[in-house]
Amino acid sequence: MKNFGFGFKRLKIIEQIAIVFFIAVVIPISISGFIINNINQQSVRHQLRESAILVASMVSDEVDFFLKTNESTLAQIADTLEYLPSQKLKSKFIKDVARRYPNCEDIVIVHNPQELEKITDDSHINEKPILSTQMKDGSFLVIIFNANNWDSQLFKSLENDNRQIYILDKNNHLISSHNFTPDVFKETLDLLPHNMEVDAPVLFGDEKNRPIVYLKRHNPDLTIVVNTTENIAKKAILDNRAKIIISVLSSILAMMLLIGFYMYYLYINIRQLFKAVIALSKGNYQRQIRLLTTSFTPYEIVFLANEFNNMASEIHKTYLQLKRKNVELKALNEFRSNLIDTVSHELRTPLTSIQGYTSRLMRQDIVIDEETKQKSLRIIKEQSERLKRLIEDLLTIPDIEGMRLRTVNDNIWLNKVFEQAELLLRKHDGHEIVVHLAPDFPQVVADKGRLEQVFVNLYENAVKYSYPESPILVETSISGDKAVIAVKNKCDKISPKKLQSLFGKFVRLDDNMTRTTRGSGLGLFIVKGLVEAMGGTIELNSDDEYGFIAIITLNIAKDNEVNS
Repeated sequence: MKNFGFGFKRLKIIEQIAIVFFIAVVIPISISGFIINNINQQSVRHQLRESAILVASMVSDEVDFFLKTNESTLAQIADTLEYLPSQKLKSKFIKDVARRYPNCEDIVIVHNPQELEKITDDSHINEKPILSTQMKDGSFLVIIFNANNWDSQLFKSLENDNRQIYILDKNNHLISSHNFTPDVFKETLDLLPHNMEVDAPVLFGDEKNRPIVYLKRHNPDLTIVVNTTENIAKKAILDNRAKIIISVLSSILAMMLLIGFYMYYLYINIRQLFKAVIALSKGNYQRQIRLLTTSFTPYEIVFLANEFNNMASEIHKTYLQLKRKNVELKALNEFRSNLIDTVSHELRTPLTSIQGYTSRLMRQDIVIDEETKQKSLRIIKEQSERLKRLIEDLLTIPDIEGMRLRTVNDNIWLNKVFEQAELLLRKHDGHEIVVHLAPDFPQVVADKGRLEQVFVNLYENAVKYSYPESPILVETSISGDKAVIAVKNKCDKISPKKLQSLFGKFVRLDDNMTRTTRGSGLGLFIVKGLVEAMGGTIELNSDDEYGFIAIITLNIAKDNEVNS
């Protein structure tokens, strides 16, 4: 990565987004989570204090309900005993009641306060709650409760509560407890104030994570202590802290996923732009930007991609035009070179012959017999006609290429065209031209001079490329309103690809071989242009019997005379 000023490197867009995300999202959310955690700790501590106060009040209400219920039962038992005449009956009644009474472990009658105090002290030592009432005879009726039943009844609604709860008498002796542990109980008693407020829950102790509440009752003289141990507070704080951490992490993760999706689509599309620019700089003008378009794709990216594609298309179009112009210029240069070579070669040969025979005829120092003279004149005439045809062909090329070739079409007889074309042929080289033309074959619509030029070129082509002394066949037929003329000569079979190329300028059948024939390579190009200018068509075929077949189709004249 290239450095820019002060040693800092230019960051990628993904790296920049990651840094912004960390600064703008992760840090604020983390700080918010820390603040929320502190607030939550204070809230948990407050809830624990309020809950401890509520539990103390609930236990006090349960004690009231228990005492009132059992005091009423105790008074009924005492009243019943007043009416029983004998001690035996009283003892039997007490045993029956003690057996049937669910919370009762034992019911006894004591006759003096000392004995009652002894039972009370013994109950405190063994954590067996007692309830007593004085009867009319001065004795005391005492119920000794089952400690387990007592505890289960008082703390029934607090079974799943992990706090430690103590019920103390006026001397702070333990009467009942919930989740009792000796060490914590002793520690709690040491913290209990000596002068306590009455009938109102009070917090005591100085540990913020360990709220302890006492509720001092006046009647009966009891103290209810609710101790929220430190592990309970810590567990509550940790549970809420875990929820906060999970919430913070979930928020960060959700933001990361959202930004991640955005970064992914942005990165993919920017990378497409990047690659397209590089491809364009390397000359790949066909490269188009294909965006991954979603709701996350910014408008500016889409707009930039479309404008880039339009620009690339225009550049590619201009490039193709320049390339086409270069091809045309190259072809033009090649055509000019070929034309010069062809013209110089094709003109030089007949001119040399004409010059040679003319010089011979003009010599005074030799006697030339009449036969030699006629032969020389015939050769001069043939070479002159060859020059004429070559010049006509050359003059025809611009008109064919510019689609300006004009023809004077008329109703003409094909037999006269075939005869004249054969007469214009400079030499047969032992090849007989065989024409199959019916006497009643109709006239065709064509330019007589142009059509003669067509068949002269076809005859010359057939003579040059036929097997030695093989005939050249001309066949005619009618297809609907069309006249079909096929010129055939025997030679090696030609591939379809090569056949199609023969209509080009300066293309010879033996281009890929050592040239054994002479010619401009313009014959078939001119033939095609002339035939099409006259409203006809031409195609080339090849088979095993006739290696070269030129098939010309012309329009039949509507008003035909009888062929004479």
